[in-house]
Amino acid sequence: MEYVVTTDQLTKTFGSFTAVNQLSIAIRPGEIYGFLGPNGSGKSTTIRMLCGILEPTAGSGRVVGFDLATEAEKIKPHIGYMSQKFSLYDDLTVCENLEFYAGLYSVPWRERKVRILEMVEMAGLAGREKELVANLSVGFKQRLALGCAIISKPAILFLDEPTSGISPTSRKMFFNIIQRLANEGTTVMVTTHFMDEAERCSSIAFISEGSLIANDTPDNLRNKVIEGVLAELEIEDPMGKLQEIERLTYVKECSVHGSLLHVLLEQEQHLQELQAVTRGRANRITPSLEDVFIALSRKKRRAETGE
Repeated sequence: MEYVVTTDQLTKTFGSFTAVNQLSIAIRPGEIYGFLGPNGSGKSTTIRMLCGILEPTAGSGRVVGFDLATEAEKIKPHIGYMSQKFSLYDDLTVCENLEFYAGLYSVPWRERKVRILEMVEMAGLAGREKELVANLSVGFKQRLALGCAIISKPAILFLDEPTSGISPTSRKMFFNIIQRLANEGTTVMVTTHFMDEAERCSSIAFISEGSLIANDTPDNLRNKVIEGVLAELEIEDPMGKLQEIERLTYVKECSVHGSLLHVLLEQEQHLQELQAVTRGRANRITPSLEDVFIALSRKKRRAETGE
């Protein structure tokens, strides 16, 4: 199978509101496919359509070879799904939760014991199998929820904001597990607004207000979208000087990143000019995916407003 997921002009409306607008994507086997965008951009609605939970309003799509509109029920046995709410039962133990999901996903009886042991090991919960889920930390709950989602060894795993509300250390551990799954052949589609996680995806789609605004590898996005030299500028009162810097003839873009400014210049020679004018310290940097998303969003806004 060349693609595990394909969509063509996939659209979902709720009354007069368009949540997903003519989305066309393709996901290859074994990819970690990052689906990025702000809250309310249509990420979760897309995931629910691909899982066969929501029916598309228009367009078409196929998941693991099955049609979204006519074969939604055939899709469900082949997928794993995990949301940020960690669909666990607090009043059940670690093992009881895994046994429940093994039954839900129709894991054969002869394989269940081994699969449950594998999931306990993966989640780092060996020795705590009989502990109530209510007593676990958020990080352990997250890894257990992942175990519940993959206990049936699905062809594709859909993760909808799975790392919201957990520590940076737990997020890193979680993505290490995701990387291992992908290396073993599982296809992963993950929605996130953490750009450090997006850097670890093999392909990325940026979505804004329901519409796809870019779709490529992280490196290609950085090279294609950021045209010019990106500098990190350290100055006093960056917010107060933002508009003044934007008016400089050789400055293409300027945005705030914490206590620093990221300034997109036309050429490298303008680094020294920028330092002289602002009396700050400017260093050339490699664009991050956050820089890419800001540039894409501005480009989309200009196209819509005609600026």
